Amino acid sequence: MRLLIFMQTVDREDTTLGFYHGWIEELAKHFERLLIGALRVGAHDLPKNVTIVSLRPWGYRARVRTALRVLRLTWERRREYDAVFVHMNEEYLLVAGWLFRLLGKRVYFWRNHYAGSILTDIAALFCDKIFYTSKSSYTAKYAHAVQVPVGVDVGSCHLDEPVERRPHSVLFLGRFDISKRPDLVVEALGRIAADTALVATFVGGSSDPASPFPKKVEERAKELGISDKVVFAGPVPNTDTYRFYRSHAVYVNCSRSGMLDKSLFKAIACGCLPLFTSADMAEIIGPEFSCAHDDADDLARQLKKALALSEEERAAFVRAYQKKAIDTQTLPVLGRRLAEEMTL
Repeated sequence: MRLLIFMQTVDREDTTLGFYHGWIEELAKHFERLLIGALRVGAHDLPKNVTIVSLRPWGYRARVRTALRVLRLTWERRREYDAVFVHMNEEYLLVAGWLFRLLGKRVYFWRNHYAGSILTDIAALFCDKIFYTSKSSYTAKYAHAVQVPVGVDVGSCHLDEPVERRPHSVLFLGRFDISKRPDLVVEALGRIAADTALVATFVGGSSDPASPFPKKVEERAKELGISDKVVFAGPVPNTDTYRFYRSHAVYVNCSRSGMLDKSLFKAIACGCLPLFTSADMAEIIGPEFSCAHDDADDLARQLKKALALSEEERAAFVRAYQKKAIDTQTLPVLGRRLAEEMTL
């Protein structure tokens, strides 16, 4: 089976979407050929049965031009693929869904997010199946929706050289946007820093380079008097994120239910104890370190509890979570499942 894939980015060094590279590598094992249209193309090293086509960004003035490129790729390469797989961006379906159907192609859509709109509903009409990971995802409501594994690249968790895990260390790693709530983590740290041994690292950048939000979070850390205990490392390549997971004791993720961030599973695979607000994660590994959404006091309480654990106690929790969460959520498991669902 030959697959046409539309996605945002193909760049293994991308700080947020670099994991797509691993996805492509895994899917290439299950399909005869992959033809990929991406808004941005950067560093990549992919199998010979993968072809990448740059579509350029969806900027305000470029939208019409980009839409035409999507339609052109869909039409001109119509004999080179049997089905279409759209990752996250419903715009592809709104632009070309009618053409996919006109050409008689089966259409698959991956979208996992708590938010959605009438545009998402329209995009769903063009799809044979919609894939999601969180039961709280907006797309879980559709009759043709299929829940699938998250797809954790466990192989990348193993580094060649040993990395020392720093005691009482806290990690936030993700987009520096309000939806990820790094500001909430800073508030919680401020509540316990006076009587709790800790050091915290914030890794990530904003999806909008002009956003004032990251600077406001840093300024708030200064106001709380914890700037000597907090490091803002900025964005790093996806390939470097595993080093942070392996060198920290506790990982904090405040994304709301409906997203089920892959980073939670990466952190667990790397030996980091997770604190989270996701109801899906609580169902998978248990509620011991689950936090109330948007509640800095509850997050502070859970941070204090996690940081008070001995290393033996912390490691025991992590081992238990690895058994519950990792084996069924790996990238190879996801690749096989997607291939099965698309060839049924």
